[in-house]
Amino acid sequence: MPQIRVDLPDDLYGSVKEHGLSPADLLQTAIHDELRRRQLSAETEKYLAELIDEVGEPSEAAVAKAEALVRRIRNGGTGEAAD
Repeated sequence: MPQIRVDLPDDLYGSVKEHGLSPADLLQTAIHDELRRRQLSAETEKYLAELIDEVGEPSEAAVAKAEALVRRIRNGGTGEAAD
């Protein structure tokens, strides 16, 4: 298995050791998770492009409604977005 060297700031290294964690395991998990996140993001972009080709760009009203819903969710609100 190839090896790489990673330098950590003293405080981060101390926290890793304090919690009894394996830096190598953490790094492998972080790299795996980031690669998966990028794959899913690329698939999402492809899907959105296909959807726009099929049904067209969303209207300004639809975008505003979606943004309002996102704000409500982020603020911990419930219910549906207003029409």
